[in-house]
Amino acid sequence: MFWKFDLNNTSHIDQLLDREGVTLRELMEEEDVLQECKAQNRKLLLFLSKDHCMQELVTLITEEPPADLEEKTRFKFPNIACELLTSDVALINDKLGGDESLLEKLYHFLEQEPPLNPLLASFFSKTIGNLIARKTDQVISFLRKKHNFISLVLNHIDASAMMDLLLRLISCVEPALLRMEVLNWLNEERLIQRLTELMHTGRDEERQSNASQTLCDIIRLSRDQANQLSEVTEPDPLLTVLESQENVSELLKNMFEGERTEASVVNGTQVLLTLLESRRSGLEGLMDLYSQGFERSYTVNSSILRAIEPHLKDFQQLLLNPPTRSAILTTVGVLEQPLGSARLHVARLVASLLQTCDLSICQEICRLNTMDLLLDLFFKYTWNNFLHLQVELCVASILNHSAHSDHQNPGLQNHEERPATGTGSQLFQHCRLVQRILDAWEENDKIQAEGGRRRGNMGHLTRIANTVVQNLEKGLAHSQINDLIKELPEDCRGRWEGFVGETLRETNRRNTVDLVSTHNLHSSSEDDDMESPFPNDLSIQQAFSDYQIQQMTANFVDQFVQYINVSHIHAAFDRIAEINFNIDANAAAFEACCKERIQQFDDCEEEEDIWDEKEINYATQIKSRSRYMLQHHPQLGIFQVNLFIEHYLCTDPGWTASFSETEVSSSSAWGGSPQQEGEGQQDTNWASFTEFHCVMLHTTLFWNVC
Repeated sequence: MFWKFDLNNTSHIDQLLDREGVTLRELMEEEDVLQECKAQNRKLLLFLSKDHCMQELVTLITEEPPADLEEKTRFKFPNIACELLTSDVALINDKLGGDESLLEKLYHFLEQEPPLNPLLASFFSKTIGNLIARKTDQVISFLRKKHNFISLVLNHIDASAMMDLLLRLISCVEPALLRMEVLNWLNEERLIQRLTELMHTGRDEERQSNASQTLCDIIRLSRDQANQLSEVTEPDPLLTVLESQENVSELLKNMFEGERTEASVVNGTQVLLTLLESRRSGLEGLMDLYSQGFERSYTVNSSILRAIEPHLKDFQQLLLNPPTRSAILTTVGVLEQPLGSARLHVARLVASLLQTCDLSICQEICRLNTMDLLLDLFFKYTWNNFLHLQVELCVASILNHSAHSDHQNPGLQNHEERPATGTGSQLFQHCRLVQRILDAWEENDKIQAEGGRRRGNMGHLTRIANTVVQNLEKGLAHSQINDLIKELPEDCRGRWEGFVGETLRETNRRNTVDLVSTHNLHSSSEDDDMESPFPNDLSIQQAFSDYQIQQMTANFVDQFVQYINVSHIHAAFDRIAEINFNIDANAAAFEACCKERIQQFDDCEEEEDIWDEKEINYATQIKSRSRYMLQHHPQLGIFQVNLFIEHYLCTDPGWTASFSETEVSSSSAWGGSPQQEGEGQQDTNWASFTEFHCVMLHTTLFWNVC
């Protein structure tokens, strides 16, 4: 047994601890020191929790190591010290959180002049964050006594570790009542207002970026925790300030005051987008909203919208005159004037604002002709799919909500008295959406006819055209859209009707048909005059494609066959005799082809060892038979040929493989042979390949279908 080898060796760390004068550095040199610490090695924990050891560990994570050390080993001990302090061991947590001198030593790290060493800052943030979660009362009480704590953290906000520390204060404090106390303390320290001030155009870009990310994370965390902590009825004070009109106005002022830089616009707009977003953020949330046909809108605090509305003209100017960017080299050539992140974020903001279905916001967007500018950019930057998605979302929002806005303000329907005031009317009249779709499509067809590349915005253009058609037929504003289409010039209306009835329908058909192999397409269309008795290859491919979304089970083949209409396949086998070729005329060649790999053992050939391994490739055998039939009967596809071979071989009980001169057959593939009259006990357990070949043919057939 294994214990006879005496594998229960004493840890080398225990041996070191038994030695007098052992140092912390010697223990940290051991590879298994972290494992032993997390494994609650009592002797090790007692040593680490000594005052001088704890002081040394804190010093390692807060003071720069000597500069003359090798770079690869310079931060070795600080990293190990951080892992030991955050190993989530109760004895170490109690010692570190209960000793105010250690907390003071940690806090002193924040009092350094910026910039902080980013690696040491991460060690500090991780250690304090662990104490906030494990020794909440002691650490929060200590930090609240430090009146300059928030100021010091914001002073080092250029280090992302400080951003993480603030988020831990908001999200890692339990219970709920203590968390509310912390939030009120942070609000009294004007955390949100001070982060908003860092968004000013004159600030360092790194500080702007981290301040923006911190505000976005606070919004999401506060909303999520407000949903989860139902027992807390008091509103989140930080979220209340963030959503206030005063704070949003201050943010916008900081974005546009002074020289407008791309960093300030992008970072500020990200905060606005987070304030406007639903519970699910990013592209996933937008596409989820799109898939539902925009039947719901965001529940947005009206104070946010009222603060944004006066600054829509500033965002309009960004679309017209963006921050200067140098030319860039792309995979499709040199882009002299790139779109830029600023204009892309403005497009995202407009899409989010339109999704709120706020009448005043939509009217202002119409007055500024913002959609006309976005469509100009859509057709100018044909390879920027990020922009294309936002424009598509804008169009879908306008078409879906125009009925609501027109109903709320009937005066918008009077196009002569109030031109381009309704979002729907502006889209078709001033922005000339239909004409642009037709012109862009014809221009792309011309480019492709000359051997050029298909434009990169054609996929989104197809979706926009389909959105127009769907809303024209059964949308909430279908009557208004019908009227607008009728007001188009006669030639344009005729082009549109032809485009919808032919070009768009054919494009949608191509986009929904699954890709199939060229061989199957060719073989299924070689002889249109012959009515095949077998199921169509394309229908089988489509059935299998649909079936893939279902759960894979053990009886997959049986279920798949049932799924593609078993009755149709059975009817096809009943018509096997209708295949238009002569079996008898080619029977000899066909039998020779079938038996080319099956030969009897010849005992007279002593030079051949019957036990030598030989490669028998049944797939090749089946393919050779298929090739033979395809050569003589090209009207058949590979699927039909395989079905015929299966039927021919598996229904003929006389075709067997024999390893002796006497024919042996059996009722099962590996069963014993029956006794014959007048003979004694016969050799048994010889293989019959009738059923075996049927199984192999089933497998080959299945993979051909796949």
